[in-house]
Amino acid sequence: MTQRPYHIDVMISAKAIAARIEDLARTIRKEYPDTDKLVVIGLLRGSFVFIADLVRELDMNVEVDFLEVSSYGDGMESSRNVKIFKDLRGDIEGRDVLVVEDIVDTGHTLTSVMDLLRSRHPRKIETIALLDKPVRREVDFKATWTGFEIPDAFVVGYGIDFAQANRNLPYIGTVVFDDDETA
Repeated sequence: MTQRPYHIDVMISAKAIAARIEDLARTIRKEYPDTDKLVVIGLLRGSFVFIADLVRELDMNVEVDFLEVSSYGDGMESSRNVKIFKDLRGDIEGRDVLVVEDIVDTGHTLTSVMDLLRSRHPRKIETIALLDKPVRREVDFKATWTGFEIPDAFVVGYGIDFAQANRNLPYIGTVVFDDDETA
């Protein structure tokens, strides 16, 4: 299958992302004032850049772990079938947990992940998503904190990919297929 030609328009600048992460980190520190160590769980692969920048802004003791989950594969639409490819290494029972996601779209992935993690009996569990697309929501899920609410557009950058490309962009951009544009 040949990929259609496309370009990327900047939606959210690297500077805006950095400023928002600083704000979110301040809020998170206030939410967990009495924790001895916050377990920050990143959902791979899209959240890896966000989680790295976020934990650097958290002035508190953190432990980082990862789940690798997917409902997209290489497509542009969620399959609604959430698969776990890598589970946590550590135990979260009785621990304070923050789940970090790149984008909440249909809500199926985070709903499934939260059901799984709640069954492991953390003391407290909250969620943070860099991006939220509420117009696409199919299940009743809202992250505790959100970086940016975005319209229904296919986005890449800052860890988010399109068929494993464009994760390294320092900003969030919209994929625009060149054959969709009118002159």
